[in-house]
Amino acid sequence: MTTSAQTVLAPARAKTAVQGVTVRRRQGFQHGGWFVAPFLVLFALFVIWPLLRGLYLSFTDANISGEGASFVGLDNYREALNDPLMWDSLGHSAYFTLLVVPCITVMAFLLAMLAHHIERGKWLWRLCFFMPFLLPSTVAGNLWQWLFNPGTGMINHVFGVETPWLTDKSYAMLAVVITTLWWTVGFSFLLYLAALQGIPGHLYEAAKLDGANAWHRMVHITLPMLRNVTGLVIALQILASLQVFDQAVVMMDFGPGPEGSTRTFVQYTLEEGFTSYRVGYASAISIIFFVLIAAVALARMWLLRNREEDGR
Repeated sequence: MTTSAQTVLAPARAKTAVQGVTVRRRQGFQHGGWFVAPFLVLFALFVIWPLLRGLYLSFTDANISGEGASFVGLDNYREALNDPLMWDSLGHSAYFTLLVVPCITVMAFLLAMLAHHIERGKWLWRLCFFMPFLLPSTVAGNLWQWLFNPGTGMINHVFGVETPWLTDKSYAMLAVVITTLWWTVGFSFLLYLAALQGIPGHLYEAAKLDGANAWHRMVHITLPMLRNVTGLVIALQILASLQVFDQAVVMMDFGPGPEGSTRTFVQYTLEEGFTSYRVGYASAISIIFFVLIAAVALARMWLLRNREEDGR
């Protein structure tokens, strides 16, 4: 075949190949779409539709019965932004997050390091560290409510103190924080443990040959290799902590705590919707909270993208 003939046939072959790839991709999408369809239906039914419905209700004065709702525009949002109880509850959630996130990140890392390097009974240590995370929130809350009880609980008796953990506003949120650390550290511990097992052993062997001690190996090898996991743990804990509700409500007997000191943003939203029956106002508060959570998630994505670009 001459060179001119090959030049003429080459574009035709390339076009045919591209068409074949396009057809295969279209067929793959059609077949894969049937597997994705059930998830999309459930996602639209239980996420998209409630979000749109809540957005609509936030512009009305709807009550819990759903009857007689009228359009009020931005009145609910204006009231929310001037509501001191809403800002107090947001402050409680933020305070809880500031206490929990750094503590749980450090605790999970230390427990993972211990479980990774211990030789005897390794499986037992891992089970003990992770098992509390498997408990329902009501079980964890009721357990620690009993432990913090000044009369029959073990905390005051073991440490020889008489701290009113659940009845004093200075200690109530701290009691919820301690409960949360014990209950949820197992999840972050598991993430760190999996990441530690993925670090190549030859890096530590080379560092030992160069005379690096255990501290230097941790600072210059372990921590840099766990940077992405640490970012993931922090992001997940921030999002989860801002939405704290279950353990705080259970420990305070479904109340807001002493002088409202443990009333979180989610709890205040539920109180307005299902106690005061102001569904429209509660929807406006929930939309504000949704925007806040979305902003935190987007900020995390932006920081991660910038870090990846700086590392290139």
